[in-house]
Amino acid sequence: MSPSAPPLEARMAELTGRHVPFVKATVVRARRPASARPGDTALVLADGRVEGFVGGACAEATVRVQALRTLRSGESLLLRISPEETADGTGEPVVEEGAVSVANPCLSGGELEIFLEPLRPVPRVVVLGESPIARALAAFGPVLGYEITEAAGADGITPEELAGSQALVIASHGRGEEPVLVSAVRAGVPYIGLVASPRRGAAVLDALPLDAEDRARIHTPAGLWIGARTPGEIAVSILAEVIQGVRGRSVEVEVEAEVEAPPETPETPGTGSVTAVDPVCGMTVSVVDSTSYSDEGDDERRWFCCAGCRAAYEKDPARYAKADAS
Repeated sequence: MSPSAPPLEARMAELTGRHVPFVKATVVRARRPASARPGDTALVLADGRVEGFVGGACAEATVRVQALRTLRSGESLLLRISPEETADGTGEPVVEEGAVSVANPCLSGGELEIFLEPLRPVPRVVVLGESPIARALAAFGPVLGYEITEAAGADGITPEELAGSQALVIASHGRGEEPVLVSAVRAGVPYIGLVASPRRGAAVLDALPLDAEDRARIHTPAGLWIGARTPGEIAVSILAEVIQGVRGRSVEVEVEAEVEAPPETPETPGTGSVTAVDPVCGMTVSVVDSTSYSDEGDDERRWFCCAGCRAAYEKDPARYAKADAS
């Protein structure tokens, strides 16, 4: 990190304040020769960017792959990186409870243990209205660990709040609904709920300047059907639907939207991140904007852990094409 870059603590506070998910990677053990030292730290963002230092290019490539997986799962992980074969002798990562061991042939003999801590934003729910249901949402939301932003009127909801929110619930009984619904749809808010009767809700949707697909993103009547009657019960049913929408989609959407699959590149099953195998060293790498690649040799793009492997491939593409075929 350059001397002019802000300290990672300040960067973490900034990302947290903006509700941006990231992974904090901290070196907890290093065996020489290794360029990283215990205490070295980096942040891995959803688009694969690494800010800070936890080792050279090859170690960083492995950290990126595993960090994006933890960002999706939400579970912390101890990552062990070694140049030696993994315990099962296949070269594949060895997964244990809370830990994974990866053989990295690029390392110069050292070993690293890095703790990966995914820091996903507290879901922010914007509630429009001063009705009893809105007050119940504001009371129950924090119990779930949600950040509730109350807006008495449509003018109190800013584009920034919508852009950083995981849910919008309108419980204003006809006051200022339409413009906020349209703004929320266009801002890509994952969950949008309108408290209304089926008849009134359908009429509101029909009047919106949106196509059928966008209208279908708005839940009305808001909430899961649990036979709720009181404002508190209705608020519980709405929050249950918010949980269903937010926990099921929010982080996956943020991660997958940042990593668009290029042609001929597989997605690792169950990870939500696009990966490829370096044909030179055999490492699995995440395919992001900063990943080295080459179009030499044939029509298929090849991806590399570092510039050194790319240079070796471009020097003799046929050699590694034969290795792939075998």
